[in-house]
Amino acid sequence: MSQDTEVDMKEMELNELEPEKQPMNAAAGASAGEKNGLVKIQVAKDESETEAKFTGLSKEELLYVAGSPGWVRTRLTLLALFWLGWFAMLAGAVVIIVRAPRCRELPVQSWWQEGALYRIGNLQAFVGPNVEGFTGLDDRLDYLNTLKVKGLVLGPIHLNQKDDVNGTDLKQIDPAFGSQKDFKDLVERAKEKSIRIILDLTPNYHGQEAWFLPEEADVVATKMKEALRVWLQYGIDGFQFRDVEKLADASLYLAEWQNITNNFSNDRLLMAGTESSDLQQIVSILNSTSDLLLTSSYLSNSSFTGEHTKFLVTRHLDATGSRWLSWSVSQAGLLTASVPAQLHRLYQLLLFTLPGTPVFSYGDEIGLEATTLPGQPVEAPFMPWDESSISHSPRPINSNMTVKGQNEDPDSLLTQFRRLSDLRVKERSLLHGDFHVLSSSSGLFSYIRSWDQNKRYLVVLNFQDVGLSARIGAANLPGGISLPASANLVLSTSSARPSSEDGTSLNLENLSLNPHEGLLLYFPYVS
Repeated sequence: MSQDTEVDMKEMELNELEPEKQPMNAAAGASAGEKNGLVKIQVAKDESETEAKFTGLSKEELLYVAGSPGWVRTRLTLLALFWLGWFAMLAGAVVIIVRAPRCRELPVQSWWQEGALYRIGNLQAFVGPNVEGFTGLDDRLDYLNTLKVKGLVLGPIHLNQKDDVNGTDLKQIDPAFGSQKDFKDLVERAKEKSIRIILDLTPNYHGQEAWFLPEEADVVATKMKEALRVWLQYGIDGFQFRDVEKLADASLYLAEWQNITNNFSNDRLLMAGTESSDLQQIVSILNSTSDLLLTSSYLSNSSFTGEHTKFLVTRHLDATGSRWLSWSVSQAGLLTASVPAQLHRLYQLLLFTLPGTPVFSYGDEIGLEATTLPGQPVEAPFMPWDESSISHSPRPINSNMTVKGQNEDPDSLLTQFRRLSDLRVKERSLLHGDFHVLSSSSGLFSYIRSWDQNKRYLVVLNFQDVGLSARIGAANLPGGISLPASANLVLSTSSARPSSEDGTSLNLENLSLNPHEGLLLYFPYVS
């Protein structure tokens, strides 16, 4: 059967269905040709369709209307308003730019000005016994990286026969520490972690006189110049010379050695150290060359009162003008050897917040103390990394005195060191800000560090063994800086003040400090 035949039969079956089952019929009058269920509706045309449609104005009519006086005045008025508004906005922008405070130009800084330096005078004591020096130090680079230090002052590590200038080779590594290749690999891995190596080249470090005898000065000078050129090619970023007050014609030699490093690169550091605490002698050494960084015992010559510390700091800054300084308590010793134990935390805060480069010795971050046995010379103490290091100490050491123990304690000295070092690296007011001393209660030393439109830092140090009310005065502050009614607490050096208070606002008009407490606070810049 064809497809057309099947369709006709289906239509017949549909027509034979009962009326109630058939689709609705079309309305009466529908044409017979329409199928069932279909309805056609014819809508009458709207009368408006018969009317003439609006075709708009012609071109000639538009030109005529646009040229009429009314439209000309309207266009000119709108045009004038547009340009008046545009010039008003332009003038307003110029006024805002002119009246807005201009950002102060950032100073160009070298890497040793951007953070703390860390001294390891005795490499074997730092890495521990039964460990090769360079290998052990390589394993501790990650730890040093957590301290955010910018440079590692290492050694001396060169070959030195005690008091024998001919048996001393400043270009050769003492095999007790490792090979030349091991040292070069260490330098490269340290740089990968953004830690620069400063090599201590104090020649006769095993002997009685650091610079041998005066009549041997020329021989030493020749050896030093050769060594500087070799180590610069090696990738060393700086050099340190200790006990320079014992070097005849020190100013002449330091200037000559500085020229060698500058000719190689102006990104190389020259450091000197002296045990002198005499400011006049310190300034004389500093004047040897413009970029010299000097560590000394100047701050250790203190009565450890707020007034005397304030006097020492301000006198040093006044004597050196705009020169970049370093701050330490000695040229090589531990902080605990010069500062009373109760002021150790406070001095950490002091050194990190003074204008200049803070310089620490290994162990200062945990309060390491040197051990002096009766009738024996002072030896560098072993770094107590964990409980296994305790057995090598000649005196009892608790687990909370180890690096591991303090690393797990949020209120430890090590935690405070890391927080201060991190702030010193990233906060512009602490990095290169201005320094303003404040008047305060007897026994206190307080000052502000500020830079342009960045947050300001307020440091208040209580050197006394009793609690004090600060009573801070800000009469001598320069224009643009004022002391607010309150400031936010960054950290306290006192265990008596809960760490949960960090970040809270403290009223400066009623600021109280615990015995031997140092406070670091900040407040925002206000234009």
